[in-house]
Amino acid sequence: MKNDRIGLVNDHDDMKNHCSSSVCTGRCLSIIFFCIGVVLMLSMGLALYFSLHKDIMTVAPVPAPTVVPPPPCKDPCVITLVESIPENLTYPAGSPSHPSTYSALIDLMEMATSQIEIASFYWTLSGSDIEYHDNSSWQGESVLSTLMAAGRFRKLKIKIAQNKPDNGYYNNTRDLARYAGAEVRTLDFKSLMGNGILHTKMWLIDRKHFYVGSANLDWRSFTQVKEMGAVIRNCPCMARDMGKLFDVYWDLGLPGAKVPSQWPTSYNTDINNNNTMEINFNSTNVAATTYISSSPPPFCPAGRTVDVDAIVDIIQKAEEFVYVAVMDYFPTTQFTKPRVYWPVIDDAFRRAAFNRRVKVHLLISYWQHTWEDMKIYLSSLNDLWFKSYPELDITVKIFEVPAFTDSQKKIPYGRVNHNKYMVTDKTAYIGTSNWSADYFIDTGGIGLVINQQRTPALSKEGDVRQQLEDVFLRDWNSKYAWDFNTFNFTSVDRHTEL
Repeated sequence: MKNDRIGLVNDHDDMKNHCSSSVCTGRCLSIIFFCIGVVLMLSMGLALYFSLHKDIMTVAPVPAPTVVPPPPCKDPCVITLVESIPENLTYPAGSPSHPSTYSALIDLMEMATSQIEIASFYWTLSGSDIEYHDNSSWQGESVLSTLMAAGRFRKLKIKIAQNKPDNGYYNNTRDLARYAGAEVRTLDFKSLMGNGILHTKMWLIDRKHFYVGSANLDWRSFTQVKEMGAVIRNCPCMARDMGKLFDVYWDLGLPGAKVPSQWPTSYNTDINNNNTMEINFNSTNVAATTYISSSPPPFCPAGRTVDVDAIVDIIQKAEEFVYVAVMDYFPTTQFTKPRVYWPVIDDAFRRAAFNRRVKVHLLISYWQHTWEDMKIYLSSLNDLWFKSYPELDITVKIFEVPAFTDSQKKIPYGRVNHNKYMVTDKTAYIGTSNWSADYFIDTGGIGLVINQQRTPALSKEGDVRQQLEDVFLRDWNSKYAWDFNTFNFTSVDRHTEL
């Protein structure tokens, strides 16, 4: 740079000496005036051009897309909460209770006239997955035999989208395909997403009725594991939308399937968290606004709300309380190495409590397969509770399903609260996923979202939000819910006296 500047100085001196002669003075002045003239002409020309074409200097505003809400649903939709209560798990007389998952699925199959579509994680309904026979497997075996009869004798079309089976499990779908004509497709998430599973639990009947909830197709899900779900009947407006999610699974179950960069427009939906559908459930005169969310994001065609976005949106809109009942809770990934911090839901809880003074209560499960480090993350939330400024209420309780008999103690993967739902002062959410990062990043799951205003005009039968709140408070105040600070995470015989 220094040498460049010396060169410029020398050139300037040469020009000055040359122009000092009387012969060159006129030439130098002519060159200078010519250059000034050229610059003036260019400036005037550019000014004239831009005055005539000033529109090119302004970016026209892009109009916001027009959102057309779906028309209100005119179908006579009936919604019912359904539960699995493990054997010997009892509540005081008069406590909230709902039809069993078992009876709900039997009823749905009996209502079917043309087809039954099922999306599932795994199939162990017959009790053959353990070395001995347990009498409590009868409900699962009944579900299996009823489904078998629907295909074999009633000639109903059965379509099953399942997760790629673990070789260690006996899979009932082989018998359903062989004896009931079921068409079975398997989703290989390792190939599709690099990780994850199909964790969805969905029954879809004639594209008119459906079940969604926490219950796997496992005999334990009816008699040994606590489950929460919802059945919606006579509601084609929502069942058709659920059918679009089943169609996603069905396509991805084809051999060699790949997740498309863009889904066919027929899979798009206009029902989402910004564009909900109004439904008068159970003949009430107060409409609920409803939509279905899905995960992982690549499985969501245009218009579909991503499941974790639905959860965060529900938390953000709560004004009084957020109640969550879920088996596992981690603000990280669980099944990837190395594990990754993912505080999306955790931050939403903290913001709700800190910024808006919303009460946050978490009812988390404990059983023999609980990961030891979960209590660290729960402690981080629970320790925010204090009654000074700002007044925060984030409280964690641990729900444990006791094994009352030696037979119950022997059953593998039983005796756990498997719920996956949330209820706020405005919204009921029933999902199929545990609350850790993997379930929202690369695992298949769905959520049913129902927003309902609390109003005297809303009957108890139609107020599913209030019903779910009552179930949460029943469990929260039960003898099976333990204060987090006093809970012994290592004791195994704590409930023998109950």
